[in-house]
Amino acid sequence: MSENCPVCQHQLIAQQDAFHCVECQRDFAAQPICPSCGQSLQVLKACGAVDYFCPNGDGLISRKSVIFKPLIESL
Repeated sequence: MSENCPVCQHQLIAQQDAFHCVECQRDFAAQPICPSCGQSLQVLKACGAVDYFCPNGDGLISRKSVIFKPLIESL
């Protein structure tokens, strides 16, 4: 799934933990979204591992199923 820049609507390039817009030269943080309910996930970091938790009742979410969307606020 490709995402568009929230500022100029051009296609974003996915990077490690962010999105980049070549057209307007902005970077956007990647926000993890629950695939079931579409709400923001909490990021849990411990001992080098990163897990995702849905506070809306879906519990722990596998990294493979997490959807990443660009935050409106640029980095």
